[in-house]
Amino acid sequence: MNQDQQSTKHLRQVKSYVLRAGRMTVGQQRGWDDVWPELGLTIDGGVQTMDELFGREAPLVLEIGFGMGHSLLKMAEQEPEKNFIGIEVHRPGVGSLLNEAQKAGLTNLRVYCDDAVEVLKHCIPDESIDRLQLYFPDPWHKKRHHKRRIVQPAFVQALRAKLKVNGLFHMATDWENYAEHMLEVMQEAEGFENTSTQNDYVARPNYRPITKFEKRGARLGHGVWDLVFKRIS
Repeated sequence: MNQDQQSTKHLRQVKSYVLRAGRMTVGQQRGWDDVWPELGLTIDGGVQTMDELFGREAPLVLEIGFGMGHSLLKMAEQEPEKNFIGIEVHRPGVGSLLNEAQKAGLTNLRVYCDDAVEVLKHCIPDESIDRLQLYFPDPWHKKRHHKRRIVQPAFVQALRAKLKVNGLFHMATDWENYAEHMLEVMQEAEGFENTSTQNDYVARPNYRPITKFEKRGARLGHGVWDLVFKRIS
């Protein structure tokens, strides 16, 4: 390996996700064809002025990795007084959310199909987010893959800059080891305070819907851990 190749390898960022190929349903494709031009956002659009983007001033909720979008859709429906931005790399999930958002007539939702790290860096203004959500990220349960977990000190500080002071960072996972990892990282994170009175986990907030996978896991005796930290500086 020559020096240029070594430099390229060193600079290459470790991804916290894997792109999975998959065919899109008719509805998912409809979301891309008919709804993306209205609700879709791209990194090329640069920094967004949220009041102009949504046509109003309102609290902003941003979710990283919304999967197929079922819970994000429900939250946007249940909290019409808030604006929502979702970020997801998997095109079928984005198409599904867009299609369902159109059916529901939602106007308080916008979507990125890109790497959340890049979207936050290039598109989201500092101190603009009231609630930042990270639900059931890939746990990378094998020890040798833990470096791929998205909740890491550098990532948390990048999020901190985008949250308003007193804004919330809400995480949820069904892997106890990952919950412990999240708690450890956040307890050491500058500028954050745990909202748990026991300094560990909190009960599921009412605004977070229970997913069908969560219900199935509960029937099998699997736990879910919610962590909510507040930006204090």
